[in-house]
Amino acid sequence: MARYILGRLVATIPVLITVAVAVFLLIHLSPGDPAVVIAGEQASPADIEKIREKLGFNDPLLVQFMTWAGQMLTGDFGRSIFNDYPVSGLIGERIGATLSLALITMVISISVAVPLGILAAQRAGGWLDRAVMGLSVLGFSVPVFCVGYAFIFLLAVWGKLLPVQGYVPLAEDPAGFLARMVMPALTLSFAYVALLARMTRASMIEVIGQDYIRTARAKGLGVPTILVRHALRNASVPIVTTIGLGLASLLGGVVVTESVFAIPGLGRLIVDAILRRDYPVIQAVILLFALIYVIINLLIDLSYSLIDPRIRDR
Repeated sequence: MARYILGRLVATIPVLITVAVAVFLLIHLSPGDPAVVIAGEQASPADIEKIREKLGFNDPLLVQFMTWAGQMLTGDFGRSIFNDYPVSGLIGERIGATLSLALITMVISISVAVPLGILAAQRAGGWLDRAVMGLSVLGFSVPVFCVGYAFIFLLAVWGKLLPVQGYVPLAEDPAGFLARMVMPALTLSFAYVALLARMTRASMIEVIGQDYIRTARAKGLGVPTILVRHALRNASVPIVTTIGLGLASLLGGVVVTESVFAIPGLGRLIVDAILRRDYPVIQAVILLFALIYVIINLLIDLSYSLIDPRIRDR
C-alpha cells in the first residue's frame, strides 16, 4: 500500500508541471496587459513601460516562467500585481469560505441523492423512479446561475426567509453563517444531487439483480438490511467515484455561485484576478485547484481497497 501511495504521489508531479506550463502560457499569451490596468487610462506609454519593466514583463517568457516556477518550489506564490499583497495571504483569507461551501454542499447532496437513488432502484419503473430521472435531466440542463437566482427570488425576495447575499465567518456568528450558506449550497447541490442520484440508481439496479441479493431475500432479511448492508456496499465503488469527482467539479461551480451570492471565496478571488489580469493570483489559484483535484483522485483510488477487498488483493 505504501508503494502504491508513493507511486501515485510521484505521478502527480508531471500532471502539476503540465498544468503550470499550460496556465502560464495561456495567461501570458492572451490579449491584455496588466500594466495598462495598473497604470490607468490616463497613463502615458512611458509610465506603462516602467510598470512592465518593474514587474518583469519585458523579460522573455522562458525567463518569466523559470522565475515564477522557482518561487513556487520555495512556497512563494508571489505578490498580487493589483494590491501588492502576498498571494498566499489572499488564498488563506478566502479558502475557508470556499471549503465551507463545498462541505455543506456535499453533506446536502449525499444526504438527499443516495437515499433517492436507492428508493428509485428499488421501485424501478415506478413514479418515484421516473421523478428521479426527471430531476436528473432538469439538474443537468439548468445553468448554475439560473438556479441561484431562482433560489434568491423564492427564498429571499418572495419568501423573505434568508439573506440575499453576503458571508459571515462561522466563528463570528454561527447562525448567520448557516443562513447565508443555505442558498449557495442548495444551488451547487442541485446539479450534484441529479448526478449522484442517477449514478446510485444505476449501480443499485445492477446489484439488486445479483444472485446473492435474491438469496438474502429468501433468507427473510429485511428490505433495509438488504439494500444498505448488501446492495449498497457492493454498489458503492461507482458511487464513491461520483462523490469524489463531483467534489472536484464543485470547484468550477463555486466560481459562478460565489459571484452570484457575493461570497468572498476562491471563486470570487479568481474572477476578480482575471478581470484585473493579476497573473500571480490566477496562476496560484488554478494550480491549487489542480492539486485538490489530484488529491481527491488519489483518495478515491485508496478508498476502493477499503470498500472492496478484491481490489486490495489484486
